Amino acid sequence: MSNDRNSLSAGVERPWFIRSAGVVLASTAVAKAFSAIGSARALDATDPLIGIPFRQLLLVIGLAELLIAFFCLFTDRRRLSLLAIAWLATSFLVYRLGLWFIGWHHPCACMGSLAGVLHLTDQAADNIMKGLLAYLLIGSYGMLFRLWRAARGVPALVKPAEESVLAG
Repeated sequence: MSNDRNSLSAGVERPWFIRSAGVVLASTAVAKAFSAIGSARALDATDPLIGIPFRQLLLVIGLAELLIAFFCLFTDRRRLSLLAIAWLATSFLVYRLGLWFIGWHHPCACMGSLAGVLHLTDQAADNIMKGLLAYLLIGSYGMLFRLWRAARGVPALVKPAEESVLAG
């Protein structure tokens, strides 16, 4: 634990972001997996951008999320975890932009059938997923930037004493 405290004061990534991203990714992976094995006919429709059925797309993306969640939650490979989170979040952003560019303006079914279980409208679920995407993008790139600055010996933008005041 003191090692984490020292790396924090050196301007290196915070493990809490990696762990929270792991929980987010594990949760959405499970939601996608349960949705993919469901019987909804919409799952057999072809994704307009990737060209494979939504069922297969949900399974593949869910597996990728689960693998990255494993690294975030059960390994000490922080840099690899951050790079994987940034890669996946960037891929999601590019996918959403691609859908927008081709005129596909339907809410994302990223949460799968979990949205229905939670009694969320499709638009509410889509907004939640956009918020989580922003969290993953900003958090991963922000932490990678901090690692890059620390590796170059650039002082932190926020001093460790100020950091603890800002956090709590």
